[in-house]
Amino acid sequence: MKTRNTIALGVALAAVTALVVWSLQPRPVAVEVAAVVSGAFEQTIVDDGKTRVRERYVIAAPLAGSVERIRLEPGDTVRLGDVVAQLTPTAPAFLDARTARELQERIGAVQAQLARARAEKLKVHAQRDQARADLARQKKLASEGFVSATGYEQAELALRTVERAVDAAAYAEEAARHELEQAKAALTRYRSSDPTAKWDVTSPVNGTVLKVIQKSESPVALGAPLLEVADARSLEAVVDVLSQDAVAIRPGMSARVELGQGVASVPALVRLVEPAAFTKVSALGVEEQRVNVILDFAGPLDKVWTLGDAFRVEAHIVTHREDKAVKVPVGALFREGEGWAVFVIEDDRAAKRAVKVPRRNGVEAMVEDGLKPGERVVVYPSDALRDGAKIEIVAGGR
Repeated sequence: MKTRNTIALGVALAAVTALVVWSLQPRPVAVEVAAVVSGAFEQTIVDDGKTRVRERYVIAAPLAGSVERIRLEPGDTVRLGDVVAQLTPTAPAFLDARTARELQERIGAVQAQLARARAEKLKVHAQRDQARADLARQKKLASEGFVSATGYEQAELALRTVERAVDAAAYAEEAARHELEQAKAALTRYRSSDPTAKWDVTSPVNGTVLKVIQKSESPVALGAPLLEVADARSLEAVVDVLSQDAVAIRPGMSARVELGQGVASVPALVRLVEPAAFTKVSALGVEEQRVNVILDFAGPLDKVWTLGDAFRVEAHIVTHREDKAVKVPVGALFREGEGWAVFVIEDDRAAKRAVKVPRRNGVEAMVEDGLKPGERVVVYPSDALRDGAKIEIVAGGR
């Protein structure tokens, strides 16, 4: 009986000891993992912006007088030469020197505008020829394997952008020529025998009415704006970025423009980084120095029929691209001294490893040293995770 009790007591003590030892053993840390992959990496600057018509034309009163009620509405389509307003000139007792000088100066200003438009047309035609030559060269090099597909795609985007600029230059030249004809006709009308006859104000371009400035019948001065007309399909994007980000942006860089939910992004190219910054107060009340970056759409906008002037967009400007890079999620990185480190999965344990990260964006980081494609890393490691700790994978797969 005594022996039986001794055995029972020993078994109980062994069980308690085993339970204590088990409870003191470190438990596996639950982690989420992701695979190290190889692929294209892009470093981007993301900011909001808005669309803007490339060329807008303010149709002004060619003479002082009384304008009749303008019946056009924003969104109406007008053609070159269409009558958009009618004006009854003020009856002058005579053509005084001041009026004559004003009309002559207006003719001179429009002539200068026409000369600039013609010079711009010659410039963009030369740019188009160069872009075509660059594309042909890139296509040949790509077929021979000397350049990546990215270089060829960049040349294609550049050609599309220049072709849009050619269309805009032709549009501007036609508008300037029409305005010159109107200015000369106004001077002729003042010198005619019937200077108070109704004057038809016509559209200088094919386009869409953006704004009716002078809707009601009223007297107007020479040069008073009446309405705005533009080609509503010839759009660009204006994106204001932080000045410290703007120093990394150069004309010719590629970009993607997100137009809205359910609409595919449109490729674009940086045309201009404005040379002057401005102060803007953020949503948090912090003053920021920002710079406007102008993007030219390089893809078709045909399917986005409702896109117009001053629509909000989100731009992703690509400041660096690598076609073949080792990548990890940015959530896997943590600071280790002055550098970066990750936890790599090795035999169901977390091994801390230093990595060299030259670039990262909001989603991925490019790793130059320390990792190989196919390895797995811990994403969003907790404070409980230590080097060599046993882990239990709860998300991300094995």
